[in-house]
Amino acid sequence: MTEQALVRAEPEVTTIIQVIERAASNPSVDLDKMERLLEMQERILNRNAEAEFNEAMTRAQSEMGRISADANNPQTRSRYASYGQLDRHLRPIYAKHGFSLSFSTEPAAVPEAIRVTCTVAKGGFSRQYHIDMPADGKGAKGGDVMTKTHATGAAVSYGMRYLLKMIFNVAVGEDDDDGNIAPQSPGISETQAADLAALIEDVGADRDKFLRYMRVTTLEQIPASAYANAVKALEAKRAKS
Repeated sequence: MTEQALVRAEPEVTTIIQVIERAASNPSVDLDKMERLLEMQERILNRNAEAEFNEAMTRAQSEMGRISADANNPQTRSRYASYGQLDRHLRPIYAKHGFSLSFSTEPAAVPEAIRVTCTVAKGGFSRQYHIDMPADGKGAKGGDVMTKTHATGAAVSYGMRYLLKMIFNVAVGEDDDDGNIAPQSPGISETQAADLAALIEDVGADRDKFLRYMRVTTLEQIPASAYANAVKALEAKRAKS
């Protein structure tokens, strides 16, 4: 929190504490009134902690520059910044500003995926971020390329790396889509999505399997550049029927 913000916040907190102390020393004080005072104090403290969190985040991000890619993915012929590279550049900065990061996982909102979470804490305030990652073991062309155990580990690794970049709004020197997990924008139009939905039903395709094949969770996420391939794949399903 800036010095000016502290000057504004401290008298407010001090005043409410003094009021609570006076109320607590009065044996006839109303219990409901005391509870409301304590709730008010908690709201003020939480509000100040959040303001301090946001201001520290701004300062930390102002010190973070573009990070160069340091790893290669031979399967997709792309370069990306590894988690180690990101951590090496970012940890000293965010730790200096009082932030701590804790990663975990939980069930995702889509099948055959895993939700990677990150809790960013500073003082008495924390904020949670999450990203759902495919964990089906499929490659860029839809074939099985790894076991479920390996796929889960890869999904967590990808998720941690993407979250670290997202939380601190970090840019990488080169394209960082080594897993081809996130679709490239712009996505297909609403009309194209509706046409694909109709085509899926027409050819009797499994919608969930088709989405996994396209490496997306919704039809609207399919890149515009991949629309023709999506139609071709569905028409191939019709030919086999």
